[in-house]
Amino acid sequence: MESQLDTVLTALPYLLAGTVNTALIVIAAMAIGLCIGVPAAAGLVYGPQGLRQALSAYLWFFRGVPVLTLLFLFYFGLFPLLHLQIPALAAVAVVLGLTTGAYQANIFRGAILSLPRGQFRAASALGMSNQAVIRSIILPQALRLAIPAWSNEYSIILKDSALAFVIGAPEIMARTQFVASRTYQHLPLYLAAGLLYFLLTWVGVAALRRLERRVRIPGYSGEARP
Repeated sequence: MESQLDTVLTALPYLLAGTVNTALIVIAAMAIGLCIGVPAAAGLVYGPQGLRQALSAYLWFFRGVPVLTLLFLFYFGLFPLLHLQIPALAAVAVVLGLTTGAYQANIFRGAILSLPRGQFRAASALGMSNQAVIRSIILPQALRLAIPAWSNEYSIILKDSALAFVIGAPEIMARTQFVASRTYQHLPLYLAAGLLYFLLTWVGVAALRRLERRVRIPGYSGEARP
């Protein structure tokens, strides 16, 4: 038991460095997904037929292909074909960003559709352009309404980031597997890795719930809580 604990304590700084890399992957992926998801959601609701069809194809592809397949497809296939030398960490962030962008587009689309349609007509009647209505009235409300589902997407992307070890990205799982294969202390090391993932999930979800409470729209955000 003491040897197992010593192994974990000795490896902990190395694993914590992987935790930082995992956090960076998730933050970058969520940011990429947000930059894709918001305009894609607006296009799905308000765009012309051709744009909606193109966006729907993007959503179906990235929601229908497993993340592991996408990692191999992009890192060993598409990126070399395009002569792009992208580090493993950045490649994982891009692939997860494209994947979560498809899911976030549906999250924000649902939030937009949940708003009263009369808001759009009323703003248009006051002389606002369609772009101004979407940018200044619709999206600020939709983004706040989407935070609960967005926090769930954070948890999913965090767990998917564990697949990054298959292409050599030095995140939690890769570093844990490296140490475990040399010390043969698999159980305590993987328990430590699971605890690190749990802590990242708890911190991120707690922060998003706090943000949700601060920007809640009265009458739209669920049950009242003290």
